[in-house]
Amino acid sequence: MMMQLSGLFRYPVKSVRGHSLAGAMVEQRGIAGDRRWMLIDANGRFLTRRQFPDMALLDVTAGDDHIVFDHPRRGRCEAAIPGGDAETTTASVWRDTLLVQLGNPAANAFLTAALGRPVRLAYQPDDSLRPIDPAWSRPGEHVSLADGFPLLVTTEASLAALNERLATPVTMAHFRPSIVIAGAEPWAEDRWRHIRIGGAILRIAKPCSRCIIVTQQPLTGERLDGNEPLTTLRAMGHAGTGGVMFGQNAIPDRTGVIRVGDEVEVLEEGAGNV
Repeated sequence: MMMQLSGLFRYPVKSVRGHSLAGAMVEQRGIAGDRRWMLIDANGRFLTRRQFPDMALLDVTAGDDHIVFDHPRRGRCEAAIPGGDAETTTASVWRDTLLVQLGNPAANAFLTAALGRPVRLAYQPDDSLRPIDPAWSRPGEHVSLADGFPLLVTTEASLAALNERLATPVTMAHFRPSIVIAGAEPWAEDRWRHIRIGGAILRIAKPCSRCIIVTQQPLTGERLDGNEPLTTLRAMGHAGTGGVMFGQNAIPDRTGVIRVGDEVEVLEEGAGNV
């Protein structure tokens, strides 16, 4: 059966909800508009659902020059992409430090009230470059505010194989992928090295090590099933020295437009990398 792109997702704000897309431009940093915003504390440290699961309650939609937050108790707030004269500061994402522009005070007040702690909205401008870990990348390759790589590729078949072993099935939304592929065999993505989708060619870099976020309900942040699906993935052998794995991190070798329904072609395979 022909493999095809069955899901395409963008997450405008790091650790906040994302939305499906019918098509998108794959840029060097990933899906256009993906994770160019984040919430930071007074020290410039990024906020994540690992520590603050109630971030899952924040919905966000992206326009050409702004984003709109929705919260079930606090309502709605719009934030424009900062202009060239916006206030800047340094912020940190894991071990990386980069320059960010700060959002407007109204958005900061809205987000502070929604999360019950002082936060600021920060934006990564085009000229703020964050190199990908050189152990897995080439010189000149950069990433947005995602954890480490421009794209995360998953397959429907691997999710189905996992759910066969779970008492309570999980959805793909638990894993927050960029790209979902239908028509592959379970765990085939662990052998891929290069794939073509539409106008883009992606280089598979390494398996994605999963954290506590995959145990949270995608729309609420609640943990209803203990440490699942991490426990089952480990029992299935999808774990290594880097942790429990699901999905593959990818880097664009060639940028281009991709659309749901596009054929997926495997250009190079190798041994399983989990």
